Amino acid sequence: MKDLISIGKILNFHGIMGEAKVGFSDAQRLKNLKKVIVKNTQLTIEKLRFHKNFAIIKFKEISDINELLNFKGENIYLEKKEVQNTLEEEEYLIGDLVGLNVFDDKDDLIGTVDSIAKSTGNDILSIKPQDDKYGNILIPFVKELVPIVDIKGKKIIIKPIEGLLPWD
Repeated sequence: MKDLISIGKILNFHGIMGEAKVGFSDAQRLKNLKKVIVKNTQLTIEKLRFHKNFAIIKFKEISDINELLNFKGENIYLEKKEVQNTLEEEEYLIGDLVGLNVFDDKDDLIGTVDSIAKSTGNDILSIKPQDDKYGNILIPFVKELVPIVDIKGKKIIIKPIEGLLPWD
């Protein structure tokens, strides 16, 4: 299976003509879409509009409510490569951060990004340090603490504040 990224979910039908009510994570990404993948099927977006906090999408391949019911509850995917091609400078996929080396602003290696946790305010980087005696270090993923993310160079530079690192 291709490397896919979920961008939304078909929540229900909208009317009887096969339009889908879609919950989405990023409205900007939806606006220019032409094709998506649902249940290993490539679907062409014929018409897209927004209604309240949902997108209403008419797929060219689906002509009525009965055909759409086969896709109800399914995630909508894009190929990862396609999403990466639309990213702007300083924009990246959160999953691409896992495995990057993390350095402080003095270029000392702190560890490697182990995972990213979601929180209400911002994402949290979980960093596995070089020395296991400290356990994972949690760093809020905000520009003030994480000023540089270099995906191509495979590194992140953090600006530690007092008390952020367990050995400080």
